[in-house]
Amino acid sequence: MLEIDRLHVSIQSAQVLRGLSLSIGKGKMVGLIGRNGAGKTTTLRAIMGHLALSSGTISFDGHDLSRLPAHARASLGIGYMPEDRGLVPELSVEENILVPLWATGVADTTKRLAFVYQVLPELQEMRERRALLLSGGQQKLVALARALVIGTRLLLLDEPFEGVAPALSARLSEVIASLRGSDLSVLLAQSDLNHSRSLLDAEIMIERGAQRAV
Repeated sequence: MLEIDRLHVSIQSAQVLRGLSLSIGKGKMVGLIGRNGAGKTTTLRAIMGHLALSSGTISFDGHDLSRLPAHARASLGIGYMPEDRGLVPELSVEENILVPLWATGVADTTKRLAFVYQVLPELQEMRERRALLLSGGQQKLVALARALVIGTRLLLLDEPFEGVAPALSARLSEVIASLRGSDLSVLLAQSDLNHSRSLLDAEIMIERGAQRAV
């Protein structure tokens, strides 16, 4: 489903990714594990088109992503949950969830929104609340819902459990686990495996922008 081959990415003059390769099959959950600064976020941002490639390739279901503008990648069914959540504070919970559907011109949002509320029913109860009034953990749930509403084929989750209280961390883990057994592929970037070891089909260790031998 997703194939990354010998990926090199630099930010300004600093080389961050140094020949990273990985693959994710259809319906598989893969962990990208490494300490802060190892290149996890850079990898996800490169997949989404937020960073240019120095060399290497990223393909998704036969599409060369390097040839597509960033906004077109969401249209392929790729959802992205950034570490900092990236919500619009003044928008409601539901409006934040709907943003990627509006941005990609999806006409019928009802079905996708219903799916998200089925997976995360607690968000339906707070759908009219503004994002700035939510706790950090609640904002993480909204960010996950926003990724889910557009990410029908691939989810990119950047440190979903970071900075979250234990109860909400357990809830996030439960929601992600509920996606197993579907055709949805997941790439989960984390500093450690404390919350996700039981979720993953495979682990890829990253160090200084390249795979580290396990």
